[in-house]
Amino acid sequence: MTRPGFLHTSPVHVPTFDTLLAELDPATTPVHLVDESLLADARSSGAASVADRVAARIAELRDQGAGTICCTCSSIGDVAESLGVDLGVPVFRVDRPMAALAVGTGRRIGVVAALASTLAPTRALLLEEAERAGAEVEVELVLAEDAWPLFEQGDQEGYLAAIAAAARGLAAGADVLVLAQASMAGAEPLLADLDLPVLSSPRIAAEHLR
Repeated sequence: MTRPGFLHTSPVHVPTFDTLLAELDPATTPVHLVDESLLADARSSGAASVADRVAARIAELRDQGAGTICCTCSSIGDVAESLGVDLGVPVFRVDRPMAALAVGTGRRIGVVAALASTLAPTRALLLEEAERAGAEVEVELVLAEDAWPLFEQGDQEGYLAAIAAAARGLAAGADVLVLAQASMAGAEPLLADLDLPVLSSPRIAAEHLR
């Protein structure tokens, strides 16, 4: 594995990906960069408003030796991907490998997000991957409205419980459930009793890097 780089908008993702990569390839030394302001400003002014700063962060990771870069923020992931070619480094959004898996798993895709800014990019990504695969899909999205304040307060248990509750509301009409943001991965075990696949992005992205 070439040295992977990660652009994060929350520090919680650093140990998650360090653990996954140590399991998949112990010799790998990732490069992490955290900039929480990117998400805050993208939420208030739109992802395009932070494009120049995202480009600067990607260039920093490239200059630190990252051969491939994963943007772990779904709200700015499409912007990050679009910048990679001009910056001379492959960039992919953390949820793209998950989206490709989802469209190959079932036609009815239920998506849970904790941020409204994630909804439209996630839908667009799923439809893009469906078109690429020649698949027809139906995407139903739900916003776990009470979840993000819990995340910001550091109440991880409450955050994951809120995500799981929202996901259960979609389960009856879905063939596969997608947890839209990387921070939601811990809710996957809470949904293990459901009779359908539940996908979260960190492990799938780490395997894609490998």
